[in-house]
Amino acid sequence: MSHELIPEGLWTGDYYNEGTGKSDIFDTLKEECGVFGVFGHPDAASLSYYGLHALQHRGEESAGICVADGDSFNYHRDMGLVKEVFDKDKLESLKGNMSIGHVRYSTSGDSRITNAQPLVFKYREGNLAIATNGNIVNEPMLRRELEKAGSIFQTTSDTEVIAHLIARSPKDFVEAAKDALQRLVGGFAFLLMTNDKLLVASDPNGLRPLTMGRLGDAYIFTSETCALEVIGAETIRDVAPGELLILDREGLREERYTAPGRKALCAMEYIYFSRPDSDLNGSNLHSARKRMGSRMALESFIDADVVTGVPDSSISAAIGYAEQTGIPYELGLIKNKYTGRTFIQPSQELREQGVKMKLSAVRRVVEGKRVVMIDDSIVRGTTSRRIVNLLREAGATEVHVRITSPPFKNPCFYGIDTPDRRELIASSKSIEEICQEINADSLSFLSVEGLISAIGGYDEQSYKGGLCLACFDNDYPTPIDFDGEEKMGCSC
Repeated sequence: MSHELIPEGLWTGDYYNEGTGKSDIFDTLKEECGVFGVFGHPDAASLSYYGLHALQHRGEESAGICVADGDSFNYHRDMGLVKEVFDKDKLESLKGNMSIGHVRYSTSGDSRITNAQPLVFKYREGNLAIATNGNIVNEPMLRRELEKAGSIFQTTSDTEVIAHLIARSPKDFVEAAKDALQRLVGGFAFLLMTNDKLLVASDPNGLRPLTMGRLGDAYIFTSETCALEVIGAETIRDVAPGELLILDREGLREERYTAPGRKALCAMEYIYFSRPDSDLNGSNLHSARKRMGSRMALESFIDADVVTGVPDSSISAAIGYAEQTGIPYELGLIKNKYTGRTFIQPSQELREQGVKMKLSAVRRVVEGKRVVMIDDSIVRGTTSRRIVNLLREAGATEVHVRITSPPFKNPCFYGIDTPDRRELIASSKSIEEICQEINADSLSFLSVEGLISAIGGYDEQSYKGGLCLACFDNDYPTPIDFDGEEKMGCSC
C-alpha cells in the first residue's frame, strides 16, 4: 500500500487500523453488525432486504441474505452496501419463507468476502446458516481447542466457532446449539437457521439489542425496531438475556439455554449507535438523546449565541440542550453523505483538508458567534479538535464543547470497534488537558448519573442492573481475559 494514497495522518494510530486495513478521517466509534430474520413469510428475502437497508448504519462493509424453503438453502452475500449487493434478479432468486440477513462492520476479523455473513455450512444434519451481532470474548481459546481437536476453520470470523461446536456435538441441532451457546462468553445476538428451523438467541447479559416483531402470521427479528417500522411489522418484545427461541413447523417455542446474568444492555446504543427512530427498552432514542442534551445543559450551562450538533447522532441532544437553555439551535455543521466509506485525496495540497470532504461549518451561522458544540463522545480527540478548528476557521469567536456521555476511558470487548486503552484520550488526560488538546474554550462531559436519568427506565442508584457502562467505569459484566489474551472489537 502506498502512502501516497492515504491522507497524511492516517498512518498514525489515530486513523489507520493495521489489522483491518480500514481508514477514516474521523476517529469515531464503529458499530459491529446488524441482523434481521424472518420466519413464515413467502417473501422473506425481500423483507430482509428492506430490513437490512434500515440497519445499514450498523455495518457498511458487506451484506448477505440466506433463505430456506423447508427443503433447501439459497443465499447471496458480497462486499458493499445492501443496495450494491442486491438487485431485483438476485432477490427474486432467493425463494423461501424463512431467512436471515446481515450487515457487517468488521474490527478484528479480516474485511473480505469469506467473512461476510450469513456464514453457511454443510454438516451431518444438513445445511446451517449463522448471522450474529456482537463479539465472542473467549473465541481465541475456543478456536485453539477446536483446532487441536481437528476442526479446520474457513474464516477468521469468531462466528464460525459456534458452527464447529454444533457440528462436533452428538446431540440434535437444538440441544447442540444450547450446549454451544453455553460455552460462549461475550455480547451477542444470534440467528441460526437450518432447512426447517430458525433459532434466535441473546447473550446472558443482553449486551446486544435484539427485538421480536410480527407481520401477519410471520415472526420478524431485528437488531433495531426501526427495521420493523420499514416493513410495517409490529413490535412484540425484546429477546430476553439467555433466551432461546425455536421456530419450526410446530410454531414458536420460548426456552432458555442458560440462566440470565446481570442485565447489561450497551449504553452506547442509546448514546450513539441505534437510529433515533428506534426504541430500546421502551424508550425512543431521539427522545432519550434530547433528554441527554437537556441534562447536559443543567449540569454544565454556558452562555452562548448558538447551539449546534455534530451530525448526525448528536443533533437530537443539541436540540435538547437548546430547548433547556433557550439558546437558539442552528445547523452549524453539515455532513456530506456522499463521500463514501473511505476516499482517496485527489492531491497533495488537499490532504490536510480531508475533514472538509465529510463535514463543513456553515459560516453565515457561526461567524462572530459563541458556539456550543454538542457531540456524543470523544475517542482519541482528533475528530473533536478538527471540528472545533472548522468552527473557528468559519469565524466562531468561542467554541464550547459539551459531550453527552461520560469520558470514554476503556475499550469495549463486546462488539464495538474501540482503540487500545492507551489511545483513548480520557484514559490518560484530565478534562482540562483534553479541552486544551481539542482547542476548545471549555469542555464538559455528562455525568454517569445524568446519563442514566436521561435514558430512563433504569434505577440511578443501582444502574448496573440494566446497562453496561464499562467503557466509562471499567466494570465489565463478563470476564474479558482468557489465557492472557484480551479480545476486543468484533469479527462477526
